[in-house]
Amino acid sequence: MRRLPDAAARGKSITVDLDGEAVPAIEGEPVACSLVAAGESVFARSIKYHRARGPYCFAGACSHCLMRVDGVPNVYTCRVPAREGMKLERQNAWPSAKGDLFEAIDWFFPKGMDHHEMFAGVPVAEQVMAKVARELAGLGLLPSGPAPQRMPAQELRARVAVVGGGAAGMSAARVLADKGLPFLLFEREDAPGGRLLSGTPEQDGPELSELGTFPAGSVRTRTTVIGLFDDEGGRFLAVVAEGPEGPRLLKVYAERFLLAPGGHPPTLPFENNDLPGVYAGRAASLLLRRYAVAPEVAALVGWGPELYALAKLLTSNGVTVAAVVDLKGPVPAEAPEGSALGSEPKAHGRGAVKALSYMNAAGRRVKVACDAVLVSVPTSPGFELARQGGARVEFDEALGVFKVAAEEDGRTAAKDVYVAGDVTGGKSAAEAAASGRRAAEALLGGLS
Repeated sequence: MRRLPDAAARGKSITVDLDGEAVPAIEGEPVACSLVAAGESVFARSIKYHRARGPYCFAGACSHCLMRVDGVPNVYTCRVPAREGMKLERQNAWPSAKGDLFEAIDWFFPKGMDHHEMFAGVPVAEQVMAKVARELAGLGLLPSGPAPQRMPAQELRARVAVVGGGAAGMSAARVLADKGLPFLLFEREDAPGGRLLSGTPEQDGPELSELGTFPAGSVRTRTTVIGLFDDEGGRFLAVVAEGPEGPRLLKVYAERFLLAPGGHPPTLPFENNDLPGVYAGRAASLLLRRYAVAPEVAALVGWGPELYALAKLLTSNGVTVAAVVDLKGPVPAEAPEGSALGSEPKAHGRGAVKALSYMNAAGRRVKVACDAVLVSVPTSPGFELARQGGARVEFDEALGVFKVAAEEDGRTAAKDVYVAGDVTGGKSAAEAAASGRRAAEALLGGLS
């Protein structure tokens, strides 16, 4: 990954401290973004086999970007804004993540290691192994200081609470605003828009500008919803709001909840899929569109419309696309050059991606050099919050994912919970926006 040479200035240039070395960054952008733009691919080591780890999803949905930040372990660096002088330390390695002696574990146990049963029943050796396992277990080290004093929880009330500021959530909010119904929308990013802002452009997708403006204070960014609970005051969302004074818990009571949190970027089970340099497709589009960071040469693997839209986005921004491997097909006639039906992908490289190989339709293994492998597949619905609120979850055999079971208008098994967008199965931006509008209109009918 590198910052595009003709990228417009996107913020103040600063430096951060990474294991004692000064690394250039852009103030305010995710620190993980600044690190990969500076050529830093290894962020940590895995806790069992000590394989190199680098960021994958840039959505706080994996653990590959965890670092110790200013003495606090296990921080998602894809969620933390870069600031001058912040101290970053790689974790789970000795003496360093780039040269970790414990990496030898992967070589000594090529078929896997069950440390729970190792030397079991052998006097002395069993006790030594138990002590070693305890020392090596866990992520990172304890914080270097006591946790700061937490601010007291704040209670908020609204007629409707909307979760997610993507195409579905924003379209729903537009309906509520036009009807004059008070609502609060919570978006964990620093700006609403979701894929409209940072995803691959869709030909029939709505423009973010089409959604207009909303009443002051009704849209709250940098707020992460962590649960839907009940207490003596009623049902409420537990929300962590990031602010200048640090995180604060919000208890948001509402009469109705419209949930549109989108989905998680999944990975694919192929050899070396955990190498630094393997990224989710939506992570790649976010890095490019919002922060002008992109690979030199990319190989794409996956299926679905976003796979080819991502290839087009990369090519139009000067990225060489070495291959587009469609694992399901059929390959569309308008697919870019280098697109092929394939199977059995494999990433190659020692500490970072150097190439991708795959079996083509003729049964021959093809290998292409690249510095990034981008996995572009439909998202896995973020059904957890809806299920906690009483909605039913079902497995969709056609899509191969669990999703929220809902009526066409977003109604669920819980009478006060409505859903829209990707939580009900993979949807285009246009379909997500339409489902958001339907859910909002159904919700309004339930309140009248």
